[in-house]
Amino acid sequence: MARHLEGQAIGVVVDVLPPRSEGEACLAAAARDGRTCLTRLRQRGSAKIFLPEGGAPYGALDAVLLNTSGGVTGGDRFVYGATAEQGGWLRCATQTAERAYRAQPGETGSISVNLRAASGARLDWLPQETILFDQSSLQRRLTADLAPDATFFAVEPLVFGRAAMGERLASIQFSDQWRVRRGGELVYADALRLSGRVDEVLPRRALLAGAGAMASVLYVGDDAETHLKPVREALSATAGASLLRSEVLCVRVLAQSGFELRKTLIPILSALGRAPLPKVWTL
Repeated sequence: MARHLEGQAIGVVVDVLPPRSEGEACLAAAARDGRTCLTRLRQRGSAKIFLPEGGAPYGALDAVLLNTSGGVTGGDRFVYGATAEQGGWLRCATQTAERAYRAQPGETGSISVNLRAASGARLDWLPQETILFDQSSLQRRLTADLAPDATFFAVEPLVFGRAAMGERLASIQFSDQWRVRRGGELVYADALRLSGRVDEVLPRRALLAGAGAMASVLYVGDDAETHLKPVREALSATAGASLLRSEVLCVRVLAQSGFELRKTLIPILSALGRAPLPKVWTL
């Protein structure tokens, strides 16, 4: 805009930043009379938590997380937290796939996930896919602190663009870090970083061999070793499972598309989950 002062035009430049989304959603649950009940809930901004009616099998509590802004772009900030208190079984999923949209230069969106499981508790972290769009920029970090006898089960599916819509990724900025401790000891650490012209590196055989989707699955529990054989029997030719230590089972899955990824993932998740997946996974 401009205004006139003493016959001279003075230009005034106003920088208007696009709106940014922020959200925080945290909950805790504990065992009460043979079932898991909500003990604490906090939500603000664009992050929401829903508790589906009808309950979850085997006395668990299901929680569904939702980003009401419809996706994540540069400058957006989201924090999620979940705690399974003593003896409880908490399962967290997302209402739909998360989407990382094109970001303005120099801006990065972030998603932080902070999880805890107390003695005798079980925590399942089961978000649906994160879809990376061309020129997106996203940092994601997951930390989990587990009691020595707690059980933790997690999946993070990742889709590289929407192949069915003819989309192909050329350039993105994406980083993903996992840190899992059990009894105070670091039992699992993983990091993934994709930067720049990914269309030149993703097709390489040593990386993703041109896969359009991938997923990381982690199971931490005293019975992890018993799951290794049945999980391997359910794997596709582009997936693998490793027992990193007696209580840590890791699975990596590659697929040509999000649909093909689910065909491999769902039997694995159902087996490790001890129960049918939350309904949002099959709607």
